[in-house]
Amino acid sequence: MSEKKVYIILTDTGTLFTRCIKFFTRKPHNHASISFDPQLKEVYSFGRRKPSNPFVGGFVKENVQHDFFRKSRCIIYSISVTETQYEKMKCKVDQMEREHRNYRYNLLGLLFILFKIPYNRKNAYFCSQFVASILHESGALFFTKPPCLITPYDLLDEYNMQRVYEGELQLYPLVFTKTAA
Repeated sequence: MSEKKVYIILTDTGTLFTRCIKFFTRKPHNHASISFDPQLKEVYSFGRRKPSNPFVGGFVKENVQHDFFRKSRCIIYSISVTETQYEKMKCKVDQMEREHRNYRYNLLGLLFILFKIPYNRKNAYFCSQFVASILHESGALFFTKPPCLITPYDLLDEYNMQRVYEGELQLYPLVFTKTAA
């Protein structure tokens, strides 16, 4: 059975919201996304539906070349998964993309993390909860705590992930092109 790669992207967009989260986490990157291609042409997460409006959030297909990410710093990791796990993840993300209007941002869930209290809402996720759920439901990773308590750095802890890149997100396509050549 062949293996596929999935990419976990942690970013620091520098927004007021991420600075607030950083105050509590003490971590340099506080937004998590998932991609199924090394060029990051299709990146998925839960966040702002419109980059200019921080108050309306939900399932998003992110464009890492958008001005919103212009000054973002990132860490990109890859994880090897089976073809079956990969297909399960892709199917779930595709289904969520088709039904994106049914999904909301789980802001309350972020507050409950501070107190380590699991809080699930139907069709509502925050970014790392979404990525953890996709990885968990596919059978690719099993976490020691529920996805609703997973922070971005929890996604990386103790798993066989390979660091692909760290630096400015806008420079990644140039680095990727050079290393792929």
